[in-house]
Amino acid sequence: MLVAARQGQLQFDFRLDAEPAKILTLRPPAAPPKPDPRTPRHDAALAEEYFRAASALDEGDDSTQEEAAAAYRKALELDPYLVAALINLANIHYSRDELIEAQALYEQAIGLDADYFEAHFNLGNIHHDLGRFPEAQRCYGEALRLNPAYADAHFYLAVTFEKMGLSQEARPHWTAYRQLAPKGEWVELAKEFSD
Repeated sequence: MLVAARQGQLQFDFRLDAEPAKILTLRPPAAPPKPDPRTPRHDAALAEEYFRAASALDEGDDSTQEEAAAAYRKALELDPYLVAALINLANIHYSRDELIEAQALYEQAIGLDADYFEAHFNLGNIHHDLGRFPEAQRCYGEALRLNPAYADAHFYLAVTFEKMGLSQEARPHWTAYRQLAPKGEWVELAKEFSD
């Protein structure tokens, strides 16, 4: 644009032999292929067994985290629509500070079932961590639409509003946090901002 503004369109290369721009088109997904008898079948019951085993390993202990992640992945191989496994696997990535992987998994979970408030809340945490406050605000707002009694979402939405310079919008969420979590970890901070 700057070249055109300064010297006119004559500076652009309109030759017929010039290399054309690549045009990418997005096509709707094709119909799913016929199942190959050599590949494992969708097995929801076995997937749930792997999910339960992964959940038992996923107790915050770093020594079992990789084993839990492997079990969640196995559950997802058997049932790619097991949203809880996607969210828990994303949580493992998030705890390891692997934000890109975690974000992709949360977004995939939301794409499959947008009614899991945890996926919206956790995706909001990633946006918040990366300083993308408007995106974080939207995610926390959606989490609260799905679960208005989730105290932590009120807290983080209030913090996000404060960081955006929107103290008036933050105030009701400080108050909600205080009411929902009167002995919560951040209740003293919430008192400072809501009074």
